[in-house]
Amino acid sequence: MKKTTATLGRPLRPGGESFIECVDLFKIYKREELEVVGLRGLDLEVHAGEFLAIVGSSGSGKSTLMNVLAGLDKPSAGQVRVGNRDLVEMSDKDRTEYRRREVGFLWQATGRNLLGYLSARENVELPLVIAGVPGVARTKRAMELLSAVGMAEKADRSPAQLSGGEQQRVAISVALANSPPLLLADEPTGELDTVSATMVFQALRSICEAEGVTIVAVSHYPGVAEFVHRVVRIRDGRIASEAVMTPTYRRPGEVVQQEYVVIDAAGRLQLPQESLARLGRPDRAHVEDQESGTLIKRVD
Repeated sequence: MKKTTATLGRPLRPGGESFIECVDLFKIYKREELEVVGLRGLDLEVHAGEFLAIVGSSGSGKSTLMNVLAGLDKPSAGQVRVGNRDLVEMSDKDRTEYRRREVGFLWQATGRNLLGYLSARENVELPLVIAGVPGVARTKRAMELLSAVGMAEKADRSPAQLSGGEQQRVAISVALANSPPLLLADEPTGELDTVSATMVFQALRSICEAEGVTIVAVSHYPGVAEFVHRVVRIRDGRIASEAVMTPTYRRPGEVVQQEYVVIDAAGRLQLPQESLARLGRPDRAHVEDQESGTLIKRVD
């Protein structure tokens, strides 16, 4: 059973330690004489060990945020911290080291994640070979990760012998081979059918719990809320709302989905599109603080 309501408050998140923190984050791209604003004062906090999904329409800022967290793009203004790394002040050398050792990547295109001439196990072992891990230890680590995503029995198969969903599950193991604390997944199920997509997100949730890794995934998969701790919606370069999944404990696997309007550090918020539609997109609104929540009225 799922229940979604709009309210104001501070939702509980898994873990107690903040691992990712974005404060008033801006990213502006310059294209010839034009400036394109990708992020507009975005605030976001992700706790260690949390599985977070980011959703939003095309051009809302999802990919820009992922590129900033990956260390691929440097913010134009604001603050962003991942672990003990300040991604704004980080040098180019430290940025390269950060991408190499502290971030795992899972791309949408299955062919981008794996080498076709290596087996599944060899693909997982490759980052460990580069890191200088001895043979016995790297084989053990590879098989542990493949077992965690349900691919141990197909460890000796090549990517061509695996389905798209199976390739993505192997790719999860590759991304976590060197035990990075952060995994970024960019539309990991974008090329998969519903059954395969479900298995990939089940594998991500299992690996999140088994490895204690923090996962941030951009996704359009309709069922993503079933597998993550929290869903964040981006609109116009800022966090508009977030939904938190809370177990009901009435039946195994049953959760309640509670939706929150997000207020940033400057006191700004974005009303849900359905609320704007009901209010007729007013220029001004009257806000009344009540014990049961916040009432917003249109002012003509």
